[in-house]
Amino acid sequence: MFLGIDLGTSSVKSVLMDAEQQILASHSAALDVSRPQDGWSEQNPSDWISAIEQTLDALRQSHPKELSAVRGIGLSGHMHGATLLDDQDQVIRPCMLWNDTRSQAQAQRLDTPQFRQIGGNILFPGFTAPKVAWVAEHEADNFARLAKVLLPKDYVRLWLTGEHVGDMSDAAGTGWLNVAKRCWSDELLQATGLSQQHMPRLVEGTQVSGQLRTALATRYGMLNSVVVAGGAGDNAASACGMGTVADGDAFISLGTSGVLFAANDSYQPNAQSAVHAFCHALPDTWHQMGVILAATDALNWLAKAMKSTPQALSSPLDSRRAEPTDVIFLPYLGGERTPINDTDARGVFMGLKHSTDADEMTRAVLQGVAFAFKDSQLALQSAGSTLKRAAAIGGGAKSDYWLRVIANTLNIPLDIPLDGDFGASLGAARLGMIAAEQADPLSVCTAPLIERTVEPDGSSAAFAEQFERYHATYEALAPIMRHPSNN
Repeated sequence: MFLGIDLGTSSVKSVLMDAEQQILASHSAALDVSRPQDGWSEQNPSDWISAIEQTLDALRQSHPKELSAVRGIGLSGHMHGATLLDDQDQVIRPCMLWNDTRSQAQAQRLDTPQFRQIGGNILFPGFTAPKVAWVAEHEADNFARLAKVLLPKDYVRLWLTGEHVGDMSDAAGTGWLNVAKRCWSDELLQATGLSQQHMPRLVEGTQVSGQLRTALATRYGMLNSVVVAGGAGDNAASACGMGTVADGDAFISLGTSGVLFAANDSYQPNAQSAVHAFCHALPDTWHQMGVILAATDALNWLAKAMKSTPQALSSPLDSRRAEPTDVIFLPYLGGERTPINDTDARGVFMGLKHSTDADEMTRAVLQGVAFAFKDSQLALQSAGSTLKRAAAIGGGAKSDYWLRVIANTLNIPLDIPLDGDFGASLGAARLGMIAAEQADPLSVCTAPLIERTVEPDGSSAAFAEQFERYHATYEALAPIMRHPSNN
């Protein structure tokens, strides 16, 4: 048996997987995000542990025999979060999350040719390095106490094993990693007043990072010899769950954020395109990503504003043909990454009329997110990854209408897995299996069977025309968005 733990932004999910890679049980626990100021996004690491304890307690109650047979644990988690610890491993302040954009000024200052050359990426405000630089400037007392910087899932590992360890895929999103050489960069660390002493030891996602602490093994009826794999950042873990590990494989993730992910067999940085070029969870493998900050989060926002639910808004559209709406929606509720790299960008409705109703506003939101994915597709193409098709995963992929809008917008087929959850929790469990059994990663990280394929249905040209209006709207409004009142 193998256990996968995925630390998501809105929930923790733990799954039990058998030797045939069948998910026998899964449990989730919700998490909240604190937004004390505009552009800020934080969580308390203690809440992560409490949520994981809930899922493991539930698994022990429902499947005690299977849990006792676990041999390997894999971890996945949301990337970029700055979890700051003192010399007693106590959390210094709430973790600033991936979608926290307060460190725009620090990111701009650190985004030098040296950072881009060694790190392979634009230094986005969401990355870890600018966040730590912000703490150094605004919370000097906290910075003075800083002994270790961990990414969110690696704080979970510390709780599980007592070890300070990270993996290559997650570390690539800090801004401090030499992505080509897969090691911490002394030069980049020194630029933010840190050294290797502040960093966790690095392993590949498929390697053993430590063993489960005896107290936890006893508490959950598990073996003392359970190993914990290096694991992966959430997107690389999802790629392992989807079998997106060979050069040219791709998936699109419609989660809280949106990701267009392409696997590469070589390192292909192109920082100016705002495409992420990161290490994959498998050794000697890399990947490229286009990232949008609000995917299902945009639909969730609309549902909350209308006192409805995302499903109630989107389900009535499934029987309709996917056609563009003249109402333009910019889904930049908290800034945007690929390709515009603009923390000041904000959400906008354009073209509202007296006749505009909830259905059309919903279509505009789904269309706006699809157009943001189109931006990422074009950026990936400029970075060397031309997508011929992609698998579709995430909560938003349950909307047939949304899938058809995206297929027409990207003008590529979207493959829908047959059944089950092939996301980050499965990928984490697979990494736990590889570490425990010394298994061949390519034989474990296989693609799922495909239930159906959503093909472009002839509306691509119409969506392309609206995509140009979408771009013109952003270009016209960007100067207003950058007004000091929005900062």
